[in-house]
Amino acid sequence: MTTQQREMDREIFDLLGIGIGPFNLGLAALSEPIDGFNCLFLDAKTSFDWHPGMLLKSSRLQTPFMSDLVTMADPTSRYSYLNFAKKTGRLYPFYIRENFFLPRHEYNLYCQWVSQQLSNLKFGFKVTQVDYNAGEGIYRVTGFDRRSGKTHTYQCRKLVLGTGTEPYLPKDCPIQDARVMHTASYMQQKTYLQSQSAITVIGSGQSAAEVFYDLLQDIDTYGYQLNWMTRSARFYPLEYTKLTLEMTSPDYVDYFHELAPEKRCALIASQKSLYKGINAELINDIYDLLYQKRLIADFQCQLMTNVALTRIQTDPDALKLHFQHQEQDTPLSQTTGAVVLGTGYHYRLPEFIKEIKQQIEFDDAGQLSVQRDYSIDIRGDIFVQNVGLHTHGISSPDLGMGCYRNGIILKAVLGYAPYHIEEHIAFQTFDPAKLANHQPCGANAINILNLNPKNFPKTSPHNNTADASPHLYPTQTPTSSMSAGAGTKMSVLMAPNKEAQ
Repeated sequence: MTTQQREMDREIFDLLGIGIGPFNLGLAALSEPIDGFNCLFLDAKTSFDWHPGMLLKSSRLQTPFMSDLVTMADPTSRYSYLNFAKKTGRLYPFYIRENFFLPRHEYNLYCQWVSQQLSNLKFGFKVTQVDYNAGEGIYRVTGFDRRSGKTHTYQCRKLVLGTGTEPYLPKDCPIQDARVMHTASYMQQKTYLQSQSAITVIGSGQSAAEVFYDLLQDIDTYGYQLNWMTRSARFYPLEYTKLTLEMTSPDYVDYFHELAPEKRCALIASQKSLYKGINAELINDIYDLLYQKRLIADFQCQLMTNVALTRIQTDPDALKLHFQHQEQDTPLSQTTGAVVLGTGYHYRLPEFIKEIKQQIEFDDAGQLSVQRDYSIDIRGDIFVQNVGLHTHGISSPDLGMGCYRNGIILKAVLGYAPYHIEEHIAFQTFDPAKLANHQPCGANAINILNLNPKNFPKTSPHNNTADASPHLYPTQTPTSSMSAGAGTKMSVLMAPNKEAQ
């Protein structure tokens, strides 16, 4: 039986995504309009909900609203934030608000709105195993439907892992004790926390700062002692200057990816304030609130830097936190009723890929060897989202680069770029070897853009729009579906393997 005949008898997806966070949700939204491109995205959750434990009223995104699911790839998409704002009666209030940074709760509502319109998503399906049929070049994704309890297997040619990161906990952390929690579950635990006589927040990232600020607002109402401890030398602000932001550009990703692994590792260690710091505005708000609270009430609040948490002792009546002061090299301890760990997140390969793990490439340090097109396997069939800080730099977790990465993935899967991919956007040149090839960026370079839509060239389904003239912006190269007989649609996916590209 030929491959074509087998596909007539069973559905084989061109692309299957596992995990539906913002990055894979954006890929689903960008994939849906592509003619003949058959894809499906699975998630164990019953609906989309983005970090529900951190949907504080005062929290906002650290990237502008244009870092939505689709705009940076296709500004005309009906799944853009601006269309969401229009459809839900929010556009004029958003315009009057004059603030590019969305509340995190609103971003979650926007993503839920998009997820409810897409037909290529399946929530409530927990993947348990992935294996590979080498003879047919097909992946089999097996799991069970949480609603029906039935097991099902989906088949596909390409995979995108978007299972996200999970809370990082210090070694030997007694997380089974209800008094010890991660910021990821803060909103669910807030009422319990505020019943304690003392609360300690550990960490100096954005999440720790948001939790501290939220608890500080009610400190005089509930009367608890509030402590904020971190091993960092200070409460670092997120560096948000414009030339620094160019380090989340395609130009810098190209440069960073070509560096030696040990150099990349050293760079990431030195760049934490570029992606792990606290919004400067929030730091100032915390100080101002401390100042205001002092004027109207007595309260107990301690902030201390340079202290590394070494152990959490779980006594029956209280927690005893043991620290080591980094600069004085002296131990200290603190008693508290509950502790909130703002210790960040880390990536771990999901268990369900163990049957295909031998196909995945790792570097000498045991980390995923993420290729420039975000593939991780020997054939270039398996792609990852939000993984590759060590290979692609600080753009990896950045919401604003999600559309760029999805454009690259779609190009690798389809063999052409359905959305124009900007390759050079930075004023800076990061690689000295490319100084001689630096493109002009003045008025003459801009004025040759012809804005008359009728002058845009018609594109063929087989043209790669990323290789088209950089002065034209075709919003999407149309794809085609091919008939294989009455009622049967053949796949549009005919991309060669990575070795041949």
